[in-house]
Amino acid sequence: MTARRFLGWPAVRQIASGDWLGRGPAVTSARTESLKPRTTTADRVVQSICPYCAVGCGQRVYVKDEKVVQIEGDPDSPISRGRLCPKGSASEQLVNAPGRQTEVLYRAPRATDWQRLDLDTAVDMIADRFIAARRHDWQQTDEQGHLLRRTMKVASLGGATLDNEENYLIKKLFTAAGAVQVENQARI
Repeated sequence: MTARRFLGWPAVRQIASGDWLGRGPAVTSARTESLKPRTTTADRVVQSICPYCAVGCGQRVYVKDEKVVQIEGDPDSPISRGRLCPKGSASEQLVNAPGRQTEVLYRAPRATDWQRLDLDTAVDMIADRFIAARRHDWQQTDEQGHLLRRTMKVASLGGATLDNEENYLIKKLFTAAGAVQVENQARI
């Protein structure tokens, strides 16, 4: 074994440099020194909220060339104080996953293939079906003449990724539409 290669060992470099704990230049390779954090290459930083649960942890989203390059906890957030759970820490993978759906897909009844729809068409289809289901099964009164003003054909299941304000507005919308079954994933 050559002396040069032997001196390149991290343990030998630790002893020779006095870096007894192995946390300094003794264990730093040329490749490690050349690495730069993705956050330093970002064009801008955008504040956001983690999409996974109803806690609402703050995130800093680092963007370069209109593409998300890194997501980290926001130390200015009073809720999470810069910390993220494992799912929140993996948010960048959610955004940049190669299999992520970015278009609305629709499969007609008894069809075997999916077709792409623009967002406006999909929202119109949902609204039309919502109104038709509500109109088809509207119950104004019961058999005794008691006022009901409800439909049992429309229901809502909210997600835990929504915050309190969003869940409140969804509850108001569906109640105003006459829906009785309004539930949230967090209670199930």
